[in-house]
Amino acid sequence: MANPVRLQPFADAKNNVVHVVVETARGSRNKFAYDDELNIFRLKRVLPEGMSFPYDFGFIPSTLAEDGDPLDILILMDEPGCTGCLIDCKVIGAICGEQSENGKKIRNDRLLGVAVPNHTHSDLDDIEDLNPNLLNEIERFFVNYHQQYGTKFKVLGHAGPQKAAKMIERSVKRRKAA
Repeated sequence: MANPVRLQPFADAKNNVVHVVVETARGSRNKFAYDDELNIFRLKRVLPEGMSFPYDFGFIPSTLAEDGDPLDILILMDEPGCTGCLIDCKVIGAICGEQSENGKKIRNDRLLGVAVPNHTHSDLDDIEDLNPNLLNEIERFFVNYHQQYGTKFKVLGHAGPQKAAKMIERSVKRRKAA
């Protein structure tokens, strides 16, 4: 198997379409993470009963976020994917966030992308197009998820697709410099 962390980040940079590797499928209580040393997906956490991932969750290859991991992205798509599958996603924005643990704060932004192709979410081009209640539910998921594991996640705001694209470009540069 090819190392998914080292795939190219952009499927179509001109149209803000990125490659995304799914770590955790929608509806799962199991949180998987790619282990770069072993070249395999590893079970990282199990969410408590009654809590599951609202959408597929993955990363953009060849990126490095401020938290030291590849850039995270939540994938809006018709049906759940599976761990390790590659999906092209149109980036519609980001939930800008800050994570606190043991008094230390780091940025931990969560990009939002729409799978290509897509039926249910094909009309979304910008985070502003999302139903505000849905966006609030996604934000609450991240706050609650972090709370389960002794960290605090604070939503700082939102970024549209252009700012999200710049976040991706910075994370690609950070990865190359590392």
